Amino acid sequence: MRKMVWSGLTLALISSVAQAQEAPKGPAAVTPVGAVRPIESALTTSAATAAAATGEAASAQDASAKQDSATLDFFRKIEISGFVDTYYTYNFNRPSNPCATVGSVAVSNCLYNFNVAHNSLSLNLAEVALEKKPTADSRAGFRVDLDYGPSATMVNAFEPGGSTYQNIEQAYVSFLAPAGTGLQIDFGKFVTMMGNEVIETKDNWNYSRGLLFALAIPYYHTGARLTYSPSSKVTLQAHVVNGWNNAQDNNTGKSIGGAVTLKPTGALTIIENVMFGPEQTDNNDDWRKISDTIVTYTATKQLTLAANYDHGQDTVNGSKVMWHGIAGYAKYQANDWFALSPRVEWYRDSDGFSTGTDQTLKEATVTAELKHKDGIIMRLEYRGDFSDEPFFSKRLAQTVKSQNTFTVGLIYAFSTKAQ
Repeated sequence: MRKMVWSGLTLALISSVAQAQEAPKGPAAVTPVGAVRPIESALTTSAATAAAATGEAASAQDASAKQDSATLDFFRKIEISGFVDTYYTYNFNRPSNPCATVGSVAVSNCLYNFNVAHNSLSLNLAEVALEKKPTADSRAGFRVDLDYGPSATMVNAFEPGGSTYQNIEQAYVSFLAPAGTGLQIDFGKFVTMMGNEVIETKDNWNYSRGLLFALAIPYYHTGARLTYSPSSKVTLQAHVVNGWNNAQDNNTGKSIGGAVTLKPTGALTIIENVMFGPEQTDNNDDWRKISDTIVTYTATKQLTLAANYDHGQDTVNGSKVMWHGIAGYAKYQANDWFALSPRVEWYRDSDGFSTGTDQTLKEATVTAELKHKDGIIMRLEYRGDFSDEPFFSKRLAQTVKSQNTFTVGLIYAFSTKAQ
């Protein structure tokens, strides 16, 4: 009996010890309320925060990528171009005194635009232009041309608004209206549509500008211009502007005009420009009228011909004045880097409106062009001007009927537009 009791006590003791040894394992196996859950909650919150931060970073990255894409897309549509134009002209009359002063620029080579300095290494013009052309996919556009140099001063010398606009050759906004093939509307300051030559030397065949460019037509206009091409062979244009060379108007009247461009064949282009309107200061009654005709013909792959005729008239102090002239051009492009371009002109200033003297002028020019693929253009030019009156300056105080010059022009031009 004692033995059985002892055995029971022994088993009870062994069982109690075993339970005591296993007791520490109990809390790990059973999760008391509030013991481990705060750690799990912190981990869950941290993961959620990290996920939110990752999402925000991804969203910010997406937004930045979209912004970069939009910026690049905008600038892809903009062409940036420009040039630096320099020259040296020697006048064989060796004038000591300028024959005129236009703005603040002394003109030693009479009637010239814009290589007016004699025996001087000179800057002609530096230009930077930005343009976004309106298209069916992006109908708004603009153009800004910023000009610096003596030529910019000469172009704006008669601006009623003064020097405020001197460095802005062009600045206008454009909209391509969804009408037919597209009606382009421009509003602002833009260069004239008239003439076979332009302000930018690089875009002409000769280095110097001819008599018609210098004397017969305006440089620029400010107002509205509409352009429409019903077909590839016809372009129509109409404009309402302040007048000739007026960013700020000199009267309350407006000038109206238009142009028709015809391309009957791939080789022939005919342009007719007209403009009518009051141009005298504080005078809306006397209207200036001008007709400008340009014909260009590509005779062969190497040879292109052009002709320009201008006829203008006005009323000044109650008297009728008239001027007209014709110019002929040729360009022989021998190869990619060499071209030869002669030009001849005849100009009648019967009332002295353009030159201050009743005279008939003639000029003949020949220009050799050397062009490098990296944008450098060199032009060597010989020009002779002739009048039926003693008009050109010579040496100290003489005036003679002719003037001969030799010019070396050097231009660097660039553009982001793919060639």
